Amino acid sequence: MPERGWRAWRGWRLWRLWPQSLLGRLSLVMVAGLLVTQLAASLIWSAQLRTKAEADTRAASQYLGQGAAGAIRFFRSLPPSYRSLLIQQFREMGGTRFFVGLNKAYVPVPGIGGQALAHTALSTLEATLTADLRPAGPIRLGFAWPDQLAVSPDGVKVGELPESWVRHILLLKPDPAPVLVIQTELEPGNWLYLATLMPNPYFLNSHDPLSTDRLVPQALSLAAVLLLSILVVRSITRPLAALSDAAEAFGKDENAPALPESGSREFVNTARAFGAMRERIARYIADRERLFISISHDLRTPITRLKLRAELLDDDALRQEFEEDLDELDMMVKGALQCVKDSDIHENPAEVNLDALIRRLVRSAELAGHGVAFGGTPLTVRAKPLALKRAIGNLLDNALFYGERAEVSVRGVDGWIEIAVRDHGPGVPEDAFASLLQPYVRLSHGRERNDGGMGLGLGIAAGIIDGHGGELVLANHPQGGLNAVIRLPA
Repeated sequence: MPERGWRAWRGWRLWRLWPQSLLGRLSLVMVAGLLVTQLAASLIWSAQLRTKAEADTRAASQYLGQGAAGAIRFFRSLPPSYRSLLIQQFREMGGTRFFVGLNKAYVPVPGIGGQALAHTALSTLEATLTADLRPAGPIRLGFAWPDQLAVSPDGVKVGELPESWVRHILLLKPDPAPVLVIQTELEPGNWLYLATLMPNPYFLNSHDPLSTDRLVPQALSLAAVLLLSILVVRSITRPLAALSDAAEAFGKDENAPALPESGSREFVNTARAFGAMRERIARYIADRERLFISISHDLRTPITRLKLRAELLDDDALRQEFEEDLDELDMMVKGALQCVKDSDIHENPAEVNLDALIRRLVRSAELAGHGVAFGGTPLTVRAKPLALKRAIGNLLDNALFYGERAEVSVRGVDGWIEIAVRDHGPGVPEDAFASLLQPYVRLSHGRERNDGGMGLGLGIAAGIIDGHGGELVLANHPQGGLNAVIRLPA
């Protein structure tokens, strides 16, 4: 994968991991901050523990080395025949700090690997013994776990010895402790075997920041801080969620309860500002409704007279078309001042037969002398009939005004129904698409062809389609002209 593509893919994956909610983002930031702080504190603490543990280990090893040097000098001073008797007396008395044994050869000790403190202890012990014992002779040092430690060349393990012999050098509960073994050759063929515990038997764990006794308090404190942080973040974001729900309910013309004026000062101010805004919008909508009622009342008389005159027509088909147009006009005048959602107030959604609706528009255009190509469709869509008719009619009018002839097609694509209206005009410049749906925006070609237009048709159509959960897509057709596509949920 190229470097640029890899970076883009990695950035996309990181963006997907980034929470989309404010609660998730604040929680993630606080959790990450606490974890980083805990990690930094643990690293500093670990460095301090390591320094202290190394100093304590050197001091304990030096003290233990001095004691071991004294024991070695004592056994060197004894005649070889007395040493075994003295060791037997030590064992019968209950043992000493050191388990003492005599062997004919060096006993291999399986060492403990990967422990820096063990290496520090052994190096300090070796330096102390070498300095105290002159001549030192061969000295072998090592740490071993009790279950792996042999005390004689024939393989006898320390755990197989009588308990009274090793009570001071074995620590198996609650956790096995490493055993220090010192072997030195007193004379050729006579090796002194000393085994003991360090003053701090568990010195290997003294600098471990991940030990259980340290991790449990840290984990509990971290969990408590995280819980409190999440509760605080949730208390901050809950009013925002309530504000979002109230705004959505108000946008759907639902009677949502007023926001409680409680919480932080900023939210109280926001709730008051939102309540005042909602009241102003409600008054504006009420004034607009009264205006619609006034317009409807003023136009009801002339519409009624037109209906009466339509009844006097002898041509039944013509009379029916007049009555349908007057019924449509009666509905449309109530929303005549709206440019975006003309029929949302007065009309309910219903199953609309697109073939019948479009054929009526095509027939009206043909009666006006325009050419419209439409092959028919069996598809239906759930929509507000008059609103959808006005949206398609606006697109068709634009196509006929600015392109002389139009083509209408309907198809179903991946859960959507697409109604395409294409004209055969000059098309639209690419830099003009961004402002094409704004009200009162007209291109030079449109002003030349239609002086009476106001540039509201596309904006009204886009608003109606958006109210149906669809979208209006405008693009130049590859073969020329503008192609306006209405996409509605199937």
